[in-house]
Amino acid sequence: MRKVKNINNGWFFSKTAKSAPVTVPKDWESINLPHTWNGDDGQDGGNDYYRGKCFYAKALSKSDFPEGEVFYLQFDGVNSSAEVFFNGKSLKKHDGGYSSFRVKLDEIQNENILAVSADNSVNDYVYPQVADFTFYGGIYRDVSIIAVGKEHFELDYYATPGIKITPAVSGANASVEVTAYANGEVLFEIFDGEKVIASKQVKGENPTAVLEIENVHLWNGVKDPYLYSLKASLILNGEAVDEVSSRFGCRSFEIDAKRGFILNGKEYPLRGVSRHQDRPHIGNALLPEHHIEDIELICEMGANTVRLAHYQHSQIFYDLCDEKGLVIWAEIPYISKHMPTGKNNTLSQMKELIVQNYNHPCIVVWGLSNEITMNGAADKTLIENHRELNDLVHSLDKTRKTTLATLTMCDPSSEYLRVPDVLSYNHYFGWYGGTYDMYGPWFDDFRKKYPDTPIGLSEYGCEALNWHSSTPEQGDYTEEYQAIYHEELIKQIAERPYLWATHVWNMFDFAADARSEGGENGMNHKGLITFDRKYKKDAFYAYKAWLSNESVLHICSKRYVDRVEDVTEVKVYCNLDEVELFANGESVGKQKKGKFPFFTFKVKNEGETKLVAKSGDCTDESIIRKVDKFNEDYVMKDAGSVINWFEIETPAGYFSVNDTIGDILKPFKGKIFALRILKILMPKKSKDNKKVAGMDVDKSMLAGLKINKTIIGIAKGFTMRRALSMMGQSITKEQILEINSMLNKIKKPKK
Repeated sequence: MRKVKNINNGWFFSKTAKSAPVTVPKDWESINLPHTWNGDDGQDGGNDYYRGKCFYAKALSKSDFPEGEVFYLQFDGVNSSAEVFFNGKSLKKHDGGYSSFRVKLDEIQNENILAVSADNSVNDYVYPQVADFTFYGGIYRDVSIIAVGKEHFELDYYATPGIKITPAVSGANASVEVTAYANGEVLFEIFDGEKVIASKQVKGENPTAVLEIENVHLWNGVKDPYLYSLKASLILNGEAVDEVSSRFGCRSFEIDAKRGFILNGKEYPLRGVSRHQDRPHIGNALLPEHHIEDIELICEMGANTVRLAHYQHSQIFYDLCDEKGLVIWAEIPYISKHMPTGKNNTLSQMKELIVQNYNHPCIVVWGLSNEITMNGAADKTLIENHRELNDLVHSLDKTRKTTLATLTMCDPSSEYLRVPDVLSYNHYFGWYGGTYDMYGPWFDDFRKKYPDTPIGLSEYGCEALNWHSSTPEQGDYTEEYQAIYHEELIKQIAERPYLWATHVWNMFDFAADARSEGGENGMNHKGLITFDRKYKKDAFYAYKAWLSNESVLHICSKRYVDRVEDVTEVKVYCNLDEVELFANGESVGKQKKGKFPFFTFKVKNEGETKLVAKSGDCTDESIIRKVDKFNEDYVMKDAGSVINWFEIETPAGYFSVNDTIGDILKPFKGKIFALRILKILMPKKSKDNKKVAGMDVDKSMLAGLKINKTIIGIAKGFTMRRALSMMGQSITKEQILEINSMLNKIKKPKK
């Protein structure tokens, strides 16, 4: 009978070795798995983390192997490419850093050496190569030995679990089609708890059976994520010689352009988050307790869906999603940059994703790509790659839908957007330009033009660190702006149930070593919770108050204590009927909950004030303090920025670089100013490249980009300072101050 043994402990590691060792390298670093070599340099900024080939080695005695006749190694994650050596012989190469793969072992000696190269070097054929997250190198998930008899379930086919389970609900019952990847006689048994409720024995090559469940207990999302299990036994001479098992759930779903997502015949709007898996100092080398903490935080927020971006996640996490009833979008890392030489890798990674995860009831869509048109949508090889992926998915899985996440800049009429079954957009109105009130109208307009296409919101968000302001604005990285942004998005999403799924970007801050934003390099701070999972930002509580069935009462801006204004605004998030706020024991007032669980109070700011919010049995507290001068510890001082806000003159009644391009263009003098600035910032274009804001831009980046109302709206939503700062080193502090001085001479129109 099959035996599985974890061999995570007792490895040796080298970043400098040039080849696989043939003896135990005692001078290498001693480590245990999971492991990455980018736990620190992949999170500190500079886009200079080590990307290359490193080696791992482990001594294995024959006594270390479980009892069996045939032996395989299973690697659950080696990023990005791996080569496995056994006693000096290369056994297998694998390209794809997020899926499991297996290696058959032969000629096992009394003493053996297992060596593995892990390689996250830059190349043009393994995805991902360009993306807004760190590609941690290493053996960062478990390694196991699988021991089986000569007759056993398939172990070579894309690391299959050995059985494929396809439930179909009809009325009160369910038919469960099961295929075994084996050659011989197989006994299938469905268990409801400890009880066998259906069984059938069949034989042949990859035998298939259909088992019936009467009065089926549905897997019904977070309300009731009920799971059955199926065991398959390979029978030889009347005895079981190998067994595999898998949990499964019985559910039906639809994705409708008008009604959104429908689970088990009832409308079930998917509202949740995206997740990156990494952590401080350990990158993707997670332990089970890390996955458990993440799932508990997501469930605490009240989410019912997770987009598992941008790669295959751990089986531990898919299992937890099954158990918690979270509906999942699973995808491959076909992201940002289309590589014509990478097509085969997209196909192999998709096969692995589906074969290894087919039995999970939580998964409803397979993601083909993410923001793949960064360099334009007109590339014919890109379109063909999507068609092949889409056909592959439907050949492997007749029950689920295909989807993709596309950029705002990608016109909905683009040919490649006609490939998947359903569609979602990544929009950042109100952060990378535009204003946050653009979401609802954009989706309403899309629905009018494409009434039969299900549409969702696959990414939206803005960054927040421990910066604070009583007058938050786009691009300031304050917790207060992030809170306002998500309040407004909640309102717009709630009014559009036709959105089949919405996913906040992101549940947690995550590492992106190329980034230099917000005052902390190497990080994307769009998370609702900090990278270390220790602090829940106010926006987290906005969603919890909206989505959770638990009682929620939260005073916002607890880290914003020192305030200069005489009367300050205090926001409270609460999903109960009424909130009363007290300032130093005196009631500021009571408010009834309106359509949304957001409350705003005006509070006198005198000395130190203890704030207490009460609602039913719930209370929350915070402190504010009157100061004469604004506390600059609350202001981002970004070492990488050209200029900080307090260096900018903002005379009353006149424009400055802190005003939006849209507002500046309204008066006639503003339009004249814009023409002058264009002459300064857009010199004569070169022969091969276009000049955009003084920067060379390859023409291919503009392919397929149509200047439409949305793009114009995004541009107008930028403040002039933010637009200038995004030009990076191509513009100096002196130029910004000169432009600001020009704007200071233009009067704002009277309202």
